[in-house]
Amino acid sequence: MLDKTAPGASLRTSGPLSGFRVVEFAGIGPGPFACMMLADMGADVVTLDRVGAKKSVTSVAGRGRKVIELDLKDKAAIAEVLDLLANADALVEGFRPGVMERLGLGPDVVLARNPKLVYGRMTGWGQEGPLANAAGHDINYISITGALAAIGTKEAPVPPLNLVGDFGGGALYLVVGVLAALLEASRSGKGQVVDAAMCDGAASLMSFFFDMTTIGRWTEGRVQNFLDGGAHFYGVYECACGHFVSIGSIEPQFYALLREHAGLTDADFDAQMDRKAWPALKQKLQAVFKSKTREDWCKIMEGTDICFAPVLTMSEATEHPHMVARNVFLERHGVKQPAPAPRFSRTPSAVREPEAAEIEAVLREWKPRP
Repeated sequence: MLDKTAPGASLRTSGPLSGFRVVEFAGIGPGPFACMMLADMGADVVTLDRVGAKKSVTSVAGRGRKVIELDLKDKAAIAEVLDLLANADALVEGFRPGVMERLGLGPDVVLARNPKLVYGRMTGWGQEGPLANAAGHDINYISITGALAAIGTKEAPVPPLNLVGDFGGGALYLVVGVLAALLEASRSGKGQVVDAAMCDGAASLMSFFFDMTTIGRWTEGRVQNFLDGGAHFYGVYECACGHFVSIGSIEPQFYALLREHAGLTDADFDAQMDRKAWPALKQKLQAVFKSKTREDWCKIMEGTDICFAPVLTMSEATEHPHMVARNVFLERHGVKQPAPAPRFSRTPSAVREPEAAEIEAVLREWKPRP
């Protein structure tokens, strides 16, 4: 196996995962996003895709790795994949349960060839259970966790894009699981399977709200609690220009600043934590924010401890002074996109596209030695 500390062992020059080798089986959604993060952090990631896939070079989630097209129904191709996996550190796949086994690439086969491999599996329902083989999407996976029922208007739940299931409960938990297993494998010399299910991760993300329910600070339902739009001091308000701003003035000192800067002298606002008063106070605050433009409110509140921010579109976000100052976005192949995160002081992450000659060198290195 590759010595991670050997100088020049990796084609990468930066990132805390420099020298680690990951084989990704192409998919959509959380799997590619997880591998984008691993590649951003310096891992050498090779993506195996179907013949003729012709992935777009502008793909944000596909950045940082070279795609190899293979026919996985061809036994010769499977042999090549096993050779590739023999010297890899991790594998990431997002097929339905049983697909990799039918291809001859299940954990038993692969780990017999490479006992130290971390085998990352990304699914919606998990590797077992009554729903394991059913089709689904983010909205379904978060539906059975209690998350979707808690988000939205009084009338109906509202899907929070596919951030909670696919990317929060899926991709990020897969990355954490793979990294933890790699760390353990470096000590034990043994790999293992990481079963990352979006329903598991989304349920885990709800831990805080289960905790709040237990101590009596959270009520099941929507627009009834201090974080779900029920409270007047934590929400989104429309301005005179039609744009929106957000406030999160939960703590008393922040709420006091909100009252000061918004001119909320009405004694009714004294009842900050009185749930019964929230609907009426929200109506009053709606009228206040509707009296000025978003730009006006930014001049008054942005940068204070009110806990305030304008609600920006994606294109507006790339131009916000704070985001520009921190270089939160970058441009690649003419496409604006988020830069790698998180940040490392000594081994910074970076977006770097492997050249054809580099990927050929990686593949030569990865082949089992006679």
